[in-house]
Amino acid sequence: MTTIGLISDTHGYLDNLIFDYLKDCDEIWHAGDFGSIELIDKLKFEFEKSSKKIIIRGVYGNVDSISIRKEFPERIVFNCEKVKVMMQHIGGYPGRYSPGVRSELIVQKVKLFVSGHSHILKIMYDDSIQCLHMNPGAAGKQGWQKVRTIIRFVIDGNDIRNCEVIELGVR
Repeated sequence: MTTIGLISDTHGYLDNLIFDYLKDCDEIWHAGDFGSIELIDKLKFEFEKSSKKIIIRGVYGNVDSISIRKEFPERIVFNCEKVKVMMQHIGGYPGRYSPGVRSELIVQKVKLFVSGHSHILKIMYDDSIQCLHMNPGAAGKQGWQKVRTIIRFVIDGNDIRNCEVIELGVR
């Protein structure tokens, strides 16, 4: 069983509440627009202080610098337990995928697609390709969203469950 903390669109702001909510996670996924390399360093430092090893995965977003783009790719495809995952910052969602995303989800046989960018919290299932889509909204203070959000969930074998939306407060 793997517990995942999913965040996106921090835009250089990392609320200390995030560490409280995600301290028991095994992996932290960031769906892009980190905003600064310092934010990545703080994320790694805070989670490395815990006694357990936490994996941090992420993709760069449209506001991210060259230094962030050197550390994180535009798109990643990986397995978490028995679930194939694809993450891309600008990816759209079921019925409105970005160009090329839907075909890549089909070819890769992805079961969980994670995107960011819109600042809109969205969890939807795409029946046509049997793929769950998650966008955690925005954890940062930039943008038009009213409430900052993250998601915590569990992958157990090939099951995705115990999904929790966590509100971090107003922007």
